[in-house]
Amino acid sequence: MDLNAVRMLVQVADARSFTVAAGQLGISQSGLSRAISRLEGTLGVRLLHRNTRNVSLTPDGRQFVDHCAPLLSGLDDAERRLGDRPCTPSGVLKLTAPSMFGRKVLVPLAGQLMAAHPQLQFELVLNDRLVDLVEEGFDAALRTGPISDVRMVARPLRPLHWVTVASPDYLARHGAPASVDALHDHTCLAVRNLRSGRLVDWQFREDDRLREFTPPARMVFDSGDPLVEGALAGVGIVQVMDFAVADALAAGRLQRVLQAFEGRSRALSLVYPPSRQASPKMKVLADALLAGHW
Repeated sequence: MDLNAVRMLVQVADARSFTVAAGQLGISQSGLSRAISRLEGTLGVRLLHRNTRNVSLTPDGRQFVDHCAPLLSGLDDAERRLGDRPCTPSGVLKLTAPSMFGRKVLVPLAGQLMAAHPQLQFELVLNDRLVDLVEEGFDAALRTGPISDVRMVARPLRPLHWVTVASPDYLARHGAPASVDALHDHTCLAVRNLRSGRLVDWQFREDDRLREFTPPARMVFDSGDPLVEGALAGVGIVQVMDFAVADALAAGRLQRVLQAFEGRSRALSLVYPPSRQASPKMKVLADALLAGHW
């Protein structure tokens, strides 16, 4: 049974309104309604009477809430007591993240945290598969884009930005493109979306609008991971997320091109079950990621 959905039910019962409860919980009304519908399906009973004016508990719902509310209060009190006690981050922190972000950001960050906290361990699953955190026993995930799972806590991190780069050697041989359309005269490296079969478009900002541009690719990969290596080798121009090339740009091994046309970004969140909220190991990870030094 989803404990978070039980908390939502109690909130709705107190507010007698999905709209008010959703505002108090900081989630969408539709997400709140879906969560409680799933809870009703799990229990096999109807918990709420819904109409256009308000919502109220059914007899089964009232009995369920009367039993659960004291239990939830006791759990909250136990969590607060643990939170007040100084704890050392320890044990295994099992995380999943997209492959390139994991290799470039999460692995070095995990190393720093292990050095600072000798009892802390990490298990990292680095791929682009969308895992079920609860079913597969993960503590947290790094995910891009909007987060629709209302069962999870989602903490927004620094957004990811795309940059277009090439090596100094490539630019010395071919020159830098002065416009987006000038890319047609260059060697571009791109990624094919295996689901759609299409090349992943590049994006630029022109006249305050985002323009999607299909790169004239002479080399195509099935994932974004090899793009940086291709650019470093002087093969051609690539568009990648800024964190993937931050070290190469700082060292001068890559250079940005079409910088005036940059504008593509994507949300990044640390996602975890509410049960992990008070965990000391989760806190040190969240603090490190929220600091944004990557």
